[in-house]
Amino acid sequence: MKKTFTLHSLVLALGMLLFAPACTDLGETVDSQVQPSDFFQNDQQFISAMGDAYSNLGSVGGSGSPGQFNEVTTDELIVPTRGQDWSDGGFWVRLHTHAWLPNEGTFEGFWNGYFGGVNNANRLIFQFESALDEGTANADLVVPFVSELKALRAFYYFWLLDAFGNVPIVTSFIDADEQPSQPSSSFAEGRRMVFEFVEKELLDNLPNLSSDARGTYGRMNAYVAQMTLAKLYMNAEVYTGVPRWNDALTHLNGIINSGVYSLAVDYHSNFAVQNDGSPENIFVVPYDKVFRGGLNIHQMTLHYGSQNTYNFQNQPWNGWSATQKIYESVINPDQNPGPQGEVWGVMPTSDDAGVERVMGTMDDRLGNFLVGPQYTTAGDRVLDSGVFSDFDKNGEPLSFVPMITEFDDDEFRGLTCRQCGARIGKYEFENGIGASGSNDFVIFRYADVLLLKAEALWRQNSASAEALALVNQVRMRSGVDPFDNLTADRLLAERGRELFFEQTRRQDQIRFAGAEGGETRYNDPWRYKGLSDAFRNVAPIPENQLQANPNLVQNPGY
Repeated sequence: MKKTFTLHSLVLALGMLLFAPACTDLGETVDSQVQPSDFFQNDQQFISAMGDAYSNLGSVGGSGSPGQFNEVTTDELIVPTRGQDWSDGGFWVRLHTHAWLPNEGTFEGFWNGYFGGVNNANRLIFQFESALDEGTANADLVVPFVSELKALRAFYYFWLLDAFGNVPIVTSFIDADEQPSQPSSSFAEGRRMVFEFVEKELLDNLPNLSSDARGTYGRMNAYVAQMTLAKLYMNAEVYTGVPRWNDALTHLNGIINSGVYSLAVDYHSNFAVQNDGSPENIFVVPYDKVFRGGLNIHQMTLHYGSQNTYNFQNQPWNGWSATQKIYESVINPDQNPGPQGEVWGVMPTSDDAGVERVMGTMDDRLGNFLVGPQYTTAGDRVLDSGVFSDFDKNGEPLSFVPMITEFDDDEFRGLTCRQCGARIGKYEFENGIGASGSNDFVIFRYADVLLLKAEALWRQNSASAEALALVNQVRMRSGVDPFDNLTADRLLAERGRELFFEQTRRQDQIRFAGAEGGETRYNDPWRYKGLSDAFRNVAPIPENQLQANPNLVQNPGY
């Protein structure tokens, strides 16, 4: 078992025992079972108490709201109807085609999850500061931990800003307004004010954050705060109308120049079961199959029969898949995919010696996808079992085909799509696990730092040699030929390949909307989706929140 991870798991478990669970009502008072005079006497007591503040990140590595909104609404992931599974009243079709309704549960889940994190942070800040005021805690301990909580709260607000735009800013706990208002009745003005709040909180607390990356693994430290600031500034033009490329570079360079992080020699080691030793992962959610569940990628993407391939304790759900487009972009990385419906992929050819080879260079990131025939642990072909209708593939050998044969066919109900779609193979599947894996789910990674710096440089000088070198550094690690120049399309497509299933695609597609090129942007048509309106770039304020709080104003377009 991973030592660092085990320590963090115990920290989280202790934190959940010490404090009552947080409620999504930002104004609700939760009484602690711990008296300040008996606690907050040393580092470990503070760290264990902070477990609750991090617990709301637990849904990021599963099939919950963050992944639904940041992945399934893009050209990266698709959830076809498969027989009688994954219809869900048309939810997945609406999500992928940008036809979602204001009352979809995914937006309620996103709102409650991240505002729950805000509430937990506010409660702990209150408790820590109360201990300081009462003289039962040392200021040298309180100040850095309060800064960590404030920076973590700003991280939650960064994602709320990105997803909803104009959201209430709540920083108190005991006297919090139970029906808080947004900063402004104007969406644009309110979003700008949330941006400024996040910026100020991160900048103000950055000097007090630890630079010990290993000692704060899975927690908010100086590098996580700098990466959050860099992301904030990279998307500043979307959020406020004003680009902030140089400000982004300041914090990206801060991470690079620290010398703490580097590209892993093996791309896939960043996502292995034992990935806590990665030199590349800056911020992760440390999952564990025993102590902290929630990483259920294997269940949400693999076929029912895949249980026999990996000896899983539970049968997978046969759901989430990569789109044909993103799969083909990795197989043939410098060409556009063929017309829709054309044979998928770049097929092997034979040279004069009869040796099979693939056109172009082989991208190591092809391992992000699981395709082809599937076998049991005994080496037999897995069969697609289950009887639904005459059109079913019952009894046929299981083979994942990257081409999505259909999305939601009213007549056949997706029965011929039970095997379609390259499955998400990015995170190593551990043999014999139950509902949750033990891989640490990556939120921020050093390769993203390099690609963001390249983009920020390119935005100001499209001929930047440094920008080109940074992108090629990432490409060459994956075994593909270097680019000879950079374009908007190449930058966006390279981010899609490198950062597949890291919840960056929606943000990236929106940010590149103003840059000319043929690579798909967020509102562009793609297979099964037509042109979508710009108001879809943010989520609607959940209807339950509007009904409970008359001070909230719905986002434009909804």
